[in-house]
Amino acid sequence: MRLRLLLRPGWLALTLVVFAFAAACFTLLAPWQLGRHDERSATNDALRASLDAPPRPLNEVLPDGAAPDTRTQWSRVTISGEYLPDKEMVARLRSVNGNPAYEILVPLRTDDGQLVLIDRGYLEPGENSQVPAYAPVPAGRVTVQARARLDEPPSRPPEPQGDKLHVYGVGSKVAEQATNLEFRPGYFQLERNQPGALEPLPLPQLEAGPFLSYGMQWVAFGVMALVGWAYFTWRELKPGGALHESGQRQRRKSVAEMLAEDEEEDADEDAGSVSPR
Repeated sequence: MRLRLLLRPGWLALTLVVFAFAAACFTLLAPWQLGRHDERSATNDALRASLDAPPRPLNEVLPDGAAPDTRTQWSRVTISGEYLPDKEMVARLRSVNGNPAYEILVPLRTDDGQLVLIDRGYLEPGENSQVPAYAPVPAGRVTVQARARLDEPPSRPPEPQGDKLHVYGVGSKVAEQATNLEFRPGYFQLERNQPGALEPLPLPQLEAGPFLSYGMQWVAFGVMALVGWAYFTWRELKPGGALHESGQRQRRKSVAEMLAEDEEEDADEDAGSVSPR
């Protein structure tokens, strides 16, 4: 049966590659891009909802010490308390609008005794990429307006440089690693003209990005791979397909055989040109 032709090692290897590629498209590549699209959509929805919403007390937006999530990220909150300038940190290897930057982080002890991490904003690197001078946080009790942000995971251990701790990442876990203090989950990005604010970090653009189209492309690639495999399988199972039994394949003639055939044809022509007596 011609079905046995599909058991050849070459065809089995091709089948394995096609199905592995299709499985990767459907289970890894497409979900990865579609997941990024969902994350971007959730971020855009949360940011859009926060643009016109008035700020609310922190414990009202995030009750019982809850961490910000994709629904509450970018929410505007008010926080009252006192800065701890002796625990201020500098976040390195940051980028703002495609340019290198430092972000300045400082703990704030709230009126109810919690520690929250405040992102004061960013500074452009000074001469020789050093941290430039900047204004200290105000002393005493303050009330600030900020946006809730998701924690970034720690990447590298903090490094003391001068009178500041330099960290690599922004978030409560990073601050805990650097200061040995316990922080409320998440961090809070100051808005413009707030007590202690530097140059405020820009808000992300409200755009969906290419992730949905990329996800659909991976789905299409997986479908095309399976359809192509099915078509070529059907074609090869038909009589006259490229997969033939070994005995059915025409052996390529050698040069000697072709020369012998030419000589035989020449001899036949010579014999036919002789007229009978």
